[in-house]
Amino acid sequence: MQHDDNADSPVELEIPARPRKLDAFEVGRVLPAPARRMVGPFAFFDHMGPAQLEPGVGMDVRPHPHIGLATVTYLFEGEILHRDSLGSQQSIRPGAINWMTAGRGIVHSERSPAEARAQGPALHGLQLWVALPREAEESEPAFSHHPADTIPEVEGPGVRVRVLAGEAYGRTAPTPIASRLFYVEAHLAAGAKLEVPAYTERAAYVIEGELRGGNKTLAPRTLAVLRSGDITALEATAPTRVVLIGGEPLGEPRWIWWNFVSSSQERIVQAAHEWKEQRFPLVPGDEVERIPLTDEPKFSHPPG
Repeated sequence: MQHDDNADSPVELEIPARPRKLDAFEVGRVLPAPARRMVGPFAFFDHMGPAQLEPGVGMDVRPHPHIGLATVTYLFEGEILHRDSLGSQQSIRPGAINWMTAGRGIVHSERSPAEARAQGPALHGLQLWVALPREAEESEPAFSHHPADTIPEVEGPGVRVRVLAGEAYGRTAPTPIASRLFYVEAHLAAGAKLEVPAYTERAAYVIEGELRGGNKTLAPRTLAVLRSGDITALEATAPTRVVLIGGEPLGEPRWIWWNFVSSSQERIVQAAHEWKEQRFPLVPGDEVERIPLTDEPKFSHPPG
């Protein structure tokens, strides 16, 4: 009888980051992917950088809208100035979590601050979107920022874990989640082992270093979707930084088009028309520019 090597691995699917151009630098788009639209409620995963920009050049993501989701921004290096239509203005720095709940609709911009831009900014981090459960899709928009020193940490032999959102390793993050999920960052010494919490859906993404899961090697810039089941142990074969995401799937599929996530195609079409007709609110301090709508909503992919 032929042996199935995949049976020895907790990895169900590997999704490489696909290059996408964003302003002056490149991002790696991980989710949504043709092979997997979501992991738990996580509907979008972008790896920004690492990038070192020339003096005078910066990140300039002009004002744009969201509905039905929460944006989650986490930096390893650099700084981003967040502004939104609620009047929030917040510098995001490494180790802090920026959590913006779009609900029924919000507009925000993300730019390099003037001082960093003058010096030639470095930028390295992640932005994820969490789809909201149906009962929260039309909630009031909200913004919360959690500095690095408010993020709970857990240490073990050769392992340091930061719980960025949800609950894991006996710690609960301060972020205002709307469904059951987890998002953690971990630093591992070579030879150290990390147990992945036993949520229904979960995945590991290596930022730098290398992990082993059973007979599989988890390399940087690839999302390893893990099989559902009991706690899974991953082992670092070199000093490694990894993020883990996951949670319980939402009760209904989600449609994703442009910056909108919803359980309803009609709601996305409505939001697109509202943006085109300039019926979303402006961003105080960033009222002049906006990302225009260049297409009509199309739903060629099945929902996540």
